[in-house]
Amino acid sequence: MTAQDQSYLNWRELLSSYRQPRVLGMICLGFSAGLPFLLVFSTLSAWLRDIGIARTTIGFFSWVGITYSIKFFWAPVIDRLPLPWLTAWLGKRRSWMLAAQCVIVLGLTGMALTNPHNELTQLAVFALLVAFGSATQDITVDAYRIEAVEPRLQGAMAATYVFGYRIALLATGAGAFYIAEAWSWPTAYLAMAALMGVGIATTLIIREPVHLIDQSTRELEDHLEKTIGVQDKKTLFARFIAWFTDAIASPFVEFFQRNGALAIIILLLVSTYKISDITMGVMANPFYLDLGFSKTDIANITKIFGFFMTIAGAALGGLLVLRYGMLRPLLVGAILIMTTNLLFVWLAVSEPDLVSLAIVISADNLGGGLATSAFIAYLSSLTNTAYTATQYALFSSLMTLPAKFIGGFSGWVVDTTDYAYFFLYTGLLGLPAILLVMYLMHHQKKVEP
Repeated sequence: MTAQDQSYLNWRELLSSYRQPRVLGMICLGFSAGLPFLLVFSTLSAWLRDIGIARTTIGFFSWVGITYSIKFFWAPVIDRLPLPWLTAWLGKRRSWMLAAQCVIVLGLTGMALTNPHNELTQLAVFALLVAFGSATQDITVDAYRIEAVEPRLQGAMAATYVFGYRIALLATGAGAFYIAEAWSWPTAYLAMAALMGVGIATTLIIREPVHLIDQSTRELEDHLEKTIGVQDKKTLFARFIAWFTDAIASPFVEFFQRNGALAIIILLLVSTYKISDITMGVMANPFYLDLGFSKTDIANITKIFGFFMTIAGAALGGLLVLRYGMLRPLLVGAILIMTTNLLFVWLAVSEPDLVSLAIVISADNLGGGLATSAFIAYLSSLTNTAYTATQYALFSSLMTLPAKFIGGFSGWVVDTTDYAYFFLYTGLLGLPAILLVMYLMHHQKKVEP
């Protein structure tokens, strides 16, 4: 067999991983996870800007999204605490998933029934409720995704998750814009609340994954309980402290124990990898509107055309992870995130043109899809299955917290300078991630025989 034939077979085997039932099932769960996100982020920004709300106010409104970045605070509860009746019926992951989805439906309905002109605070409260429910759903979906299949399939799981997620972004981006153009923004939000039925139905259909706790993890928990003197658990207070130690302290101790000094570098990478993209996203739709593009133009180019480029990038990223491991695709993704953000500088100083918009959006979505797929697989590889929800929630929170905080000032940056300087600034924010991935690659070469 020639090297070319062998290479063909390798790629054919890699592609077959996408036919696994649980890999395919992640499309629906990815859709459910992705549906609320834009509705409290850039689609909400477009709604507020479309009705004349100041850009500085819109920027501060994006702080609602910080909820996604602090979800590690309640992830240990989801990892350990059963819900009355629901957990006995659906299991550990699906019970919390269903509860979170119901909260999202309630919040989206409340947003739709609120008038932003004179009830802006109430709108913010409902948006916060949606973000809380969405962050809780993310914790459970991420835990399910990691626990449902063997480690080698995580790249494929990440890719199909991104596929479903992007379908949801298409619905809440292009779909919401089309509905808003034809009827109104409240009607669009009511329609999005109805689409959460996809997630609810999926939660009721899928099977609960197996939850494994290895011997070394049990020994770590026993050691921590003995260290603080609560191993006997004779009193209610001792039982609470033991639970607190096992659920909250153990996941963090285990991560640092497993990775040693490299843990700090890993956490720095996690906190900076998506900072450029997320910060830019706050002002993306206001930017398109201020350039003079109609809501239909934005939907056609940024949501529909960009959708297919993202899916292509995500699928390619999943295959690259299966073929080359984690770090090399991660580096390619980091470079693409930075360079495609810089393309928006060119768009900002050019005459508004649909072709230019399509070129920039194509590059941005292709690079973003590849980077996201590789990054999700990398984060998944960092977790211990005994603490899947808690550890992954920590990583995904770190991924968004710095960007969400900085993104709150994005409207102010644009108002005090202009869009070109803003996109130059967001592009350069991607440089630290590139350097950190290169450091991890160098370290890997040193420790490998």
